[in-house]
Amino acid sequence: MTSFANVHYPTEHPGVVRAENAIAAFKQAKAGFDGARGAATGLMAAVVSALLVVAHQVIDTWSDGHLLAAWMALWAVGFAALALLGAPTRRVLAVLGEWRQQRALDEAERKMWDMARSDPRLMAELQAVLNREDH
Repeated sequence: MTSFANVHYPTEHPGVVRAENAIAAFKQAKAGFDGARGAATGLMAAVVSALLVVAHQVIDTWSDGHLLAAWMALWAVGFAALALLGAPTRRVLAVLGEWRQQRALDEAERKMWDMARSDPRLMAELQAVLNREDH
């Protein structure tokens, strides 16, 4: 008598599935990352840190009897710096972002013209587009 053994093996390795899920999660997190916001936060943190160091140097010259007042003044400087420098920092970084985007567009246009110089079909298409814009 013949008997068959039906063994069901998984078609995917669990470690590979976990690795694929981790890579997909990393790509999704990377897509949601905004470099301008991170740069604005870092720049503002650097400026506030510099102000706190200066405030600490000024407060350090006071006598030890005014330590609580010194710490309160130090925190007041920190919070005031955060409040006052938040909007200007974002504006500066927005201008820098627009400049970077314009540079990327200029570079792409330069590359397109370089390709068009060696490809007559592409040059003909670009000239047709420019002629349409003139009319």
